[in-house]
Amino acid sequence: MLRATSVLALLTATLASPASAAPASAPPALTTIAERSGFQKTGRYDEVLALCAAYQKAYPKAVRCFEFGRTPEGRPMMALAVSRSGALSSRAARERKLPVVLIQGGIHAGEIDGKDAGFLALRQVLDGQAAPGALDKQVLLFVPVFNIDGHERFGRWNRPNQRGPEEMGWRTTAQNYNLNRDYAKADAPEMQAMLRLVNEWDPLAYIDLHVTDGAQFEHDIAIEVEPVYASDTELRQAGREFRDGVIADLAAQGSLPLSFYPSFDVEDDPSSGVTVNVSPPRYSTGYFHLRNRFGMLVETHSWKDYPTRVRITRNTVVSVLTRIAANGAGWSRAAAAADQRSSGLGGQTVALDYKATDKARTIDFRGYAYTRTPSDISGALMTRYDETKPQIWKLALRDDVQPSVTVNAPKAGYLVPAAHASWVGRKLRQHGIVFRDLRSALPRAQVETFRADKATFSTESNEGHHRLALQGSWKPETRDVGAGALFVPVGQPKARLVMALLEPLAPDALVAWGEFNTAFEMKEYMEPYVAEAVAREQLAADPQLAAEFRKKIAEDPEFAKSPAARLEFFYRRHSSWDERFKLYPVMRTDLAPR
Repeated sequence: MLRATSVLALLTATLASPASAAPASAPPALTTIAERSGFQKTGRYDEVLALCAAYQKAYPKAVRCFEFGRTPEGRPMMALAVSRSGALSSRAARERKLPVVLIQGGIHAGEIDGKDAGFLALRQVLDGQAAPGALDKQVLLFVPVFNIDGHERFGRWNRPNQRGPEEMGWRTTAQNYNLNRDYAKADAPEMQAMLRLVNEWDPLAYIDLHVTDGAQFEHDIAIEVEPVYASDTELRQAGREFRDGVIADLAAQGSLPLSFYPSFDVEDDPSSGVTVNVSPPRYSTGYFHLRNRFGMLVETHSWKDYPTRVRITRNTVVSVLTRIAANGAGWSRAAAAADQRSSGLGGQTVALDYKATDKARTIDFRGYAYTRTPSDISGALMTRYDETKPQIWKLALRDDVQPSVTVNAPKAGYLVPAAHASWVGRKLRQHGIVFRDLRSALPRAQVETFRADKATFSTESNEGHHRLALQGSWKPETRDVGAGALFVPVGQPKARLVMALLEPLAPDALVAWGEFNTAFEMKEYMEPYVAEAVAREQLAADPQLAAEFRKKIAEDPEFAKSPAARLEFFYRRHSSWDERFKLYPVMRTDLAPR
């Protein structure tokens, strides 16, 4: 198992593959097993370690190879900082006001195109063969493999829907986390390391390289960017320019790029059309727009062969670097202006989730002839594609994306009681969110509280969590807030991310991931025979309550036929009732505590 002190020594080891297979124009130490095999194979992680060191050695003034974390199985997580400006540290990048772009491969380690394409593009850009001058105007952070332990779970058919390479890694981590479901909750050690890297370097753009499954069609890549439909309205224009520029570059090189994820509304049925959405912040593209930065999802198509997919991914990397070099300074100013606007979101209406309306338009989509017939194997309706017969599909595209969940932001921020301050504070620090501890109590504070009218627990585990769906609303209340609570101001650049984590109706809020489940579990109860006696006492003492009880029985059939609900009607009015039951522990405040 590798240790930090020995990493650089190991990185300088020579590559195991024969030098004779490398193209004559490239030093053997800088080529990949993929390149030397004609992109039929991909290397193991020891190749990444060796290449990282080799690039630093070959370009000492332009490349720095460094470790930014450790996986659960003890492997070093490596990144390359690359720039011709001499800014190879986060501090130097900030001082020189250079945009940073972080390009990441292998978050799903079976979809490994980004690793091999990234090293190829990196060498060509450093040698001036591609994107000439681009590295003078930016810093590239290249993470060849994010899910390293999954990468080393190596074998054939780890991606049965994918054409090549011969062997590849596994989708999830050694702890069976899907890292592209972990940006908001940040459970995995790998994600926590990535967020530290992001907090240190503050990349303007985060490029997440994937391979999509799905139907067979001619389109070879999809490029999605946010903000385009979501978050800061003015920054969306820059996001659209970024997306459309990369798509134009790819189209000019012969690709058939899409601006949306090509997943049909009914699985494997092209006639059902496609609905565009904004991913929640468990995904990379749903996360970075909440920080007022660009998140780009790159999806080559699994039915294209590996040489084709690597070439197109390489073209995408070069296009991204070219676009950032040309526009990064202006886009950085736009992001900084969005930060300022986010700091003033207090009291304003903010979208927590988005959904496309039913409004559709018809587009031409490059597919293949297909049939849908019942299968004698599964019994299901099965789609069969004929790749020898290209066909234009008239596809319904629903891309009128609108806010589906909105809330008025608190004027000041959120209060997290001391009982939860430690773990919530740790989670906020992982995201670089600003907060402060309250040393003094706030007696009879005027706050807003959220009591759930309905709390529904998921019946199955999701990423190790039993998720919780809440219905309810914020209401004014006077409560004592003890010393040791946290105050999380909404007046900060990451205000949207604060709300995404702390608003109970947000799709990837901490409470939605089950982190506050105990607050919605009943811990004390009243025996039915006791409740029966209490009910008779209350009815005898309060004629108005008796009338209310009779009315509810008459008007609510579900209540009328439920003994438990009828007894709870009286239990809730008894002094023994737990007033904290279904009370979300986090509060909102319109006044910043001193």
